[in-house]
Amino acid sequence: MKTNYTALVSSDWSECLSPNGPFDVIGFHYPELQPDIETIFREYTGNAITLSRAVGQVSALLPGPITVQQMDTYLDSAFMTYRGVPELIAACLERGVAFMINTTGMLGYFQRVLAKGLLSPTPTAISAHCWVRFGGDGRDPFHFQALHEIADKAANTAAMAARLAVRPESIVLMGDSGGDGPHFEWGARVGARLIGCMVKPSLAQYCHKHGIGLHRFGHAYSAGEDRVLENELAYDYRALIEVIQQVAK
Repeated sequence: MKTNYTALVSSDWSECLSPNGPFDVIGFHYPELQPDIETIFREYTGNAITLSRAVGQVSALLPGPITVQQMDTYLDSAFMTYRGVPELIAACLERGVAFMINTTGMLGYFQRVLAKGLLSPTPTAISAHCWVRFGGDGRDPFHFQALHEIADKAANTAAMAARLAVRPESIVLMGDSGGDGPHFEWGARVGARLIGCMVKPSLAQYCHKHGIGLHRFGHAYSAGEDRVLENELAYDYRALIEVIQQVAK
């Protein structure tokens, strides 16, 4: 596998590469909290509240910290990616394209995903929130960047691109909701390629308001439309390999 990279993909995870949400482990173990969790998730991905405020609100609902056992039980039951995502990551790495997961989700989720071998190959780097973080498993990816607010997505992508000596025009950003809007706004400014996956109205509205153009992939939701997993699973992410290759030349 190549270690000298000519391009960088920086992608959201929740409802972008995976149909799962960042707080789904909580709803799995505490179903009575699911309505409140869903409201908080939609508020920060719609840019109505900050990520730090959302995490504070979620934390206040819990009777105690999320444990490794709880995370593992959830992952054993519910972990999944959209069709073709592992193959997309593998194709990028084989072609010298670094793949960075850049998400408001929990680092502890990815620590356990990697420790259990649920996602292969391992992404080049992970940018995630360390509110839930487990120690001692020794299976972190080679590079981790902490994310505390949504604006950190752009900062962490820029830092990774600088570290790998990847030019801005060879960066690909992927996201699905308004929470990815500031990341896309930065990407449009520096000349990155933008891909909206399973685009939610909040991202479409953000991009329209800021004059941001993007390549759309997957099911695009209209205002008020309920999520239907079957519609999303009809798409194969290997279709994006050719799109990404265009910036890696």
